[in-house]
Amino acid sequence: MKPLNRRQFLQTSSLVSMGFLVKSPAFASDFPQVRVPSSQRKFNSPAIEATIERMKGSIKDTEMAWLFENCFPNTLDTTVHFKLKEGRPDTFVITGDIHAMWLRDSTAQVWPYLPLITKDEKLKQLIAGVVNRQTECILIDPYANAFNDGPGHSEWLKDHTDMKPELHERKWELDSLCYTVRLAYHYWKTAQDTSVFDDKWLKAAQLIIETCREQQRFKNRGKYRFGRTTSWSTDTVPGNGYGNNTKPNGLIHSIFRPSDDATQYPFLIPSNLFAVVSFRQMAEIADKVYKNITFANECRAFATEVEQAIKKHAIINHAQFGPIYAMEVDGFGNCLFQDDANVPNLLSLPYLGAVNLNDKIYQNTRKFILSDSNPYFFKGKAAEGIGSPHTLVNQIWPMSIIMRAMTSTNDTEILAQLRFLKNTHAGTGFMHESFDKDNASQFTRKWFAWANTLFGELLLKIERERPHILKQQL
Repeated sequence: MKPLNRRQFLQTSSLVSMGFLVKSPAFASDFPQVRVPSSQRKFNSPAIEATIERMKGSIKDTEMAWLFENCFPNTLDTTVHFKLKEGRPDTFVITGDIHAMWLRDSTAQVWPYLPLITKDEKLKQLIAGVVNRQTECILIDPYANAFNDGPGHSEWLKDHTDMKPELHERKWELDSLCYTVRLAYHYWKTAQDTSVFDDKWLKAAQLIIETCREQQRFKNRGKYRFGRTTSWSTDTVPGNGYGNNTKPNGLIHSIFRPSDDATQYPFLIPSNLFAVVSFRQMAEIADKVYKNITFANECRAFATEVEQAIKKHAIINHAQFGPIYAMEVDGFGNCLFQDDANVPNLLSLPYLGAVNLNDKIYQNTRKFILSDSNPYFFKGKAAEGIGSPHTLVNQIWPMSIIMRAMTSTNDTEILAQLRFLKNTHAGTGFMHESFDKDNASQFTRKWFAWANTLFGELLLKIERERPHILKQQL
């Protein structure tokens, strides 16, 4: 069956029968084998297998250890397609149940494996291949969020934008470009390998800056427009395809959120904060690898410009929580007090290196996010956590529960999140996109590799920083 896009998971009236809104099977007490058999895995890594065995010995809770064994390798088991292209590594990474490569998701899916690449040369080559493929994608179209594996046919070919055969979807999401910088920078720092930084990468980096400059819209609205013939309002763009009106102020427009939903106010603050980090990483690469001082200075200056605009326009005094980051603003004084489960979001800012965990404004924002003042924070019989307009109301995303634990220094809070995750996988042994706040057996996306590997990353972080937590029965 042809895979549906993210929005169609919720649009169709027959989700249960189609297998996307799934009622789980009865949970087997002996933890059945649900991981793909080794002979059918897309990629095998001795370093990953050794990590799994070590963690199974470190995690006291048998079910949690089983979840780690299933989830952590899921990206490698099921979503990667590696080859050599003109002698260079090339890796196409699908999201899971959608056979397309998102720039954001592909980075996030392989991110937890970076610490292991010094122990596994093939794994190192695989991730270098992701960097190389992302570079190729940016050069095809810096405004696209998702790509086919070469020229193909997308169901979105008739979208009202400049579609190309290589594109799966062309939604301008600022964070997509930031994620590619994040992966390339940290690959370099971890592997001490500059082979990914060829002439194409520098050209792509310069195109990132050019695109973001265009989307400040100081001179005009730029060449990007998007529309879609759909009954789902957030799947298309108001303002004749340019988004709702804004007053230019130094921030960068992002017409879509990481959820692939259209922004209400196009200055999406988590993505702008992420961009500040990315521009400074690009500056360091330009300086130390390419010896291109001019471009390095351009990146640093742009980062400072956006950072100052954030301080001036994105920190809003909330009546209950004091100064906090708005999720979106428009430059006219309007703002959106909300958070969304998709990363980058406000909750994830320390995880992305965009703010200090102890920053007062972030802590105020975090209190707001995890309260009933956030319209997409849900509490139910199954769990509590952040959802998204992408999955409508009362749907909690495991990703938000994971990120809450990732950004906490409180053992009690972290343990509570682990229990939520343990109790809401609905007997499948994997994380999902979202689940009903009162009934975790009703969930979206049975195969969502990003959430799976992010769960593995969380347990590895706990092992490094708070190993005593893993010694508890949850």
